[in-house]
Amino acid sequence: MHFLLSSAAALAFSFAALPVAPAAAEDAAGLPATRSFRFESQQQTLTMRYQDVRPARANGRTAVLLHGKNFCSDYWEDTVAALREAGFRVVVPEQVGFCGSDLPQRYQYSFHQLAENTHDLLESLGVERAVLVGHSMGGMLGARYALMYPDAVERLVLVNPIGLEDWKAKGVPYADIDAQFARELAMDAATIERYQRTSYYDGQWTPAYARWAETLARQYQGPRGRDFAWSMALTSDMVFTQPVVHEFPQLRVPTTLIVGGRDRTAIGRDAAPRAVARTLGDYPALARAAAEAIPDARLVLFDDLGHLPQIEDFGRFRPALLEAVDAPARD
Repeated sequence: MHFLLSSAAALAFSFAALPVAPAAAEDAAGLPATRSFRFESQQQTLTMRYQDVRPARANGRTAVLLHGKNFCSDYWEDTVAALREAGFRVVVPEQVGFCGSDLPQRYQYSFHQLAENTHDLLESLGVERAVLVGHSMGGMLGARYALMYPDAVERLVLVNPIGLEDWKAKGVPYADIDAQFARELAMDAATIERYQRTSYYDGQWTPAYARWAETLARQYQGPRGRDFAWSMALTSDMVFTQPVVHEFPQLRVPTTLIVGGRDRTAIGRDAAPRAVARTLGDYPALARAAAEAIPDARLVLFDDLGHLPQIEDFGRFRPALLEAVDAPARD
């Protein structure tokens, strides 16, 4: 069944998991510091950074937060706190190729691979079933994970997922990885802010949004900046060439889409013919089509929010999230 509410996730490789790092000290906010998961993948030993946050009063359930392509895991901080308060154990990985995790120069990125990496992490932590919450690119990953491991997914929550349309099929031209790399090398804080202001926030901007643009800019400017840019080029190719939208009817887990209707994110719009570009990124229409395509799906549409409802208006996002994960909201 489909419910529409108006209101503003096997590869041929098998991984041999290495020991998980022991529990780390707490950070300044009193949450567990980032830990490391070491595993073998594609003939190399890699490290995935993650947080494993335990609640004071556990409800016996686990939520896994999957970040977007242009974000590190820290932007989930308010979401982590809300889920922790509701009794969830919260696992927040940073995928290989992103932020604090390894940035391998030789890696075949795919959503299947990242889903398997995440599944191995959860197995190492003793997590058999979890609620998946994926934002932006993390929504594409969450959908792929749910398709690969339906018995391991209790619920799927997609927050402004990208990939609700197949850009290539709609006429966006392909840009090869070398071209993507050159573009990534040119990234700076001003370029990132300009893109996010236009695509994510529909022209609006506040200091609260600047924090996350600056976090991304530091990845490009830091000592691993060139490696990060290369990873971003490889993962951009993954996002463009591996659509999951055509498989939405095969999802077999209860799914909620939480979508800001002012989002205009569309990969490759700037390179598309003008007539094509005008048709892309219509999130209200795309979200409704996704809710119709996914069995047992439900849509919460915030007409006046953009790509990051969990940042723009957490006061409204929080009860929608807690309802989606089937946890009672607390005043």
